[in-house]
Amino acid sequence: MYNAIKQLKRVSLHNKIIKKIGVILRPSTPELKNTFHKLKEVFNKYDIDVYLDSASGDMIELVGMDFDLLCKRVDALVTLGGDGTLIATVRKSFDYDLPTFGVYAGNLGFLADVSMDELDEFVKNITLKKYRIDERAVLEIMIKIGSKQTKLYAFNDIVLTRHSVSNMIHIETLIDGKSFNTYYGDGVIVSTPTGSTAYNISAGGPVVFPLSNVFTLTPICPHSLTQRPMVLPGTFSMEMKTPRANALVIVDGQDIHELAQGESVHIKLAEKRANLIHREEFNYFDVLKEKLSWGE
Repeated sequence: MYNAIKQLKRVSLHNKIIKKIGVILRPSTPELKNTFHKLKEVFNKYDIDVYLDSASGDMIELVGMDFDLLCKRVDALVTLGGDGTLIATVRKSFDYDLPTFGVYAGNLGFLADVSMDELDEFVKNITLKKYRIDERAVLEIMIKIGSKQTKLYAFNDIVLTRHSVSNMIHIETLIDGKSFNTYYGDGVIVSTPTGSTAYNISAGGPVVFPLSNVFTLTPICPHSLTQRPMVLPGTFSMEMKTPRANALVIVDGQDIHELAQGESVHIKLAEKRANLIHREEFNYFDVLKEKLSWGE
């Protein structure tokens, strides 16, 4: 089984020496101040400089650095919180190509998988270049509203849903410019493999190995039972329109945009990947079993 996983995963074989890290804390959690100090002590113990972003600094009454400047200065990013904090950080820093890992403050996450108790050993291994970098697919989204185009990235998913709870929505879907389907129901989820265990799985979509080069298309409460989830090759591009009513476009559950009748969203996998740092022994299936209670 391990060999099969090894063949499927995208892993960088040229791990660089990390000497400077930027830390982003979960928002609205000032009680993380003491934990941040402990985290900083661990990295400093191994001669790794720690920079705190300004929003996190303001929250815990410390001096921080502008996020863009921080990204230009550090070798990697570390989030302290949960999966949501890591996802927001990956999206915000995507253009800087920085590897990122999450230290969880609470329960083990699908993405933030290092605990404070494990941090010392993990950082020691980082200094010895004993870690791996998994390359995760990211959705590139172009929202066309009138003459304006907005480019966004989604690490988990993009959701097109109805603007009003009292009405269903029609979503006309084209793949590589050709008409494919019209979904009629509560909406549609377009998910990366990483996001397949988020909203996608709740809507009945498939769990996809996170290093696969595909994306999923899952209808939300479709009006017809023939509308089923699909897994599509990552080489395809997609356009979605709402010809009969306004819609909401929700990116990773964090950004919301309104789409007027007839306006469109273009979706494809980004040419580059997001880079997540993991322990060498990290096993995705172990996380699945624990998080989803499989085998119990």
